[in-house]
Amino acid sequence: MVIGILQFEIGVHGSASLKDKRSVVKSLKDRLHREHQVSVAEVAKLDDHTRGVLGLALVSNDMPHTQSTLDRLIDKLQNHRDFELIDHKKEILTGR
Repeated sequence: MVIGILQFEIGVHGSASLKDKRSVVKSLKDRLHREHQVSVAEVAKLDDHTRGVLGLALVSNDMPHTQSTLDRLIDKLQNHRDFELIDHKKEILTGR
């Protein structure tokens, strides 16, 4: 079993309220889940209307697949027009 974990912080462009930020975050979470079959949750900075921290998990049986999926996700996040990727941390765990 291979578990890929990605924690990332985003800055939401033009967000004037929590409602604005939550709209962007919800859209992002839904899109990542639908397109990549990953689990995503907002995990920190819940009350900050300009930034959000999200955690993403992917379970697989293949290390190269997990690595390439996480790399594609980082590329996608870096090139998004609704927010700026401020920071990210990637970790891959393996089990027996």
